[in-house]
Amino acid sequence: MPLFIKMTFKEKVKDLLGKALEENTELFLIDLSFSETNKISVVLDGDSGVNLQDCINVNRFLDNGLEGEEVEFSIEVASAGLSTPLKLVRQYKKNIGRKLKVKTISQGDLEATLTEADDEGATFSWSAREPKEIGKGKVTVEKTLKISYTDIKEAVVIISF
Repeated sequence: MPLFIKMTFKEKVKDLLGKALEENTELFLIDLSFSETNKISVVLDGDSGVNLQDCINVNRFLDNGLEGEEVEFSIEVASAGLSTPLKLVRQYKKNIGRKLKVKTISQGDLEATLTEADDEGATFSWSAREPKEIGKGKVTVEKTLKISYTDIKEAVVIISF
């Protein structure tokens, strides 16, 4: 006799979402949440960004997969906004070359260009005005700092036009 295990509603949503993202490997999940009224909120990002059609496709995939469920639900699929803090290493890697506002635990706050990102941390560079070693006045110095992800409280891309 085969063992049949019934998935919970949330497990089914997570499974379907995983399958939807397997179909488009450029996309990745930033956040998945469920409200008490079964509103499913999905936030996506992508290596090349997320467009409206990507959101529509994932929404339809989930809606079709959940058709016939005994639970009433609604689905909202959105892209991570420009002001959304970076959460995943993959997001840091896709934003190399962009200027970020970074709040750290040990270094304070800084605005710098993201120059590298690996699995341990991100490297930032910026220009700073510092007093001259000899004489009066200041000199512009190029700074570089690698910060581990565990030391980053929040990092947000700075939008420049």
